[in-house]
Amino acid sequence: MRLIEDLLGSRARVKILKELAINEELTISLLIKKTKLNHVGATKHLRYLKDVDMVQEKKFGRIKIYRYKIENSAARLLLNLIRTWEDGAPSDFNS
Repeated sequence: MRLIEDLLGSRARVKILKELAINEELTISLLIKKTKLNHVGATKHLRYLKDVDMVQEKKFGRIKIYRYKIENSAARLLLNLIRTWEDGAPSDFNS
């Protein structure tokens, strides 16, 4: 059973999901740079995100590219939440 608490309970996972949702695809190097995570931590969280079908990994030789899996309905809903949250003014959420 997949719980939303497990998915969103980690600040690192949320950072990864947000960057991938905004950028659609990133190499692991760019993802690490944008999220300011270390390689081991990022890899661990990406493995979890692949297991819950939110992220897809593509390999081109030694290069790994991670893609936000927009065809997943939960990923689409989360993308809408991210866009709403990021585009909304802080006062919108205090009401």
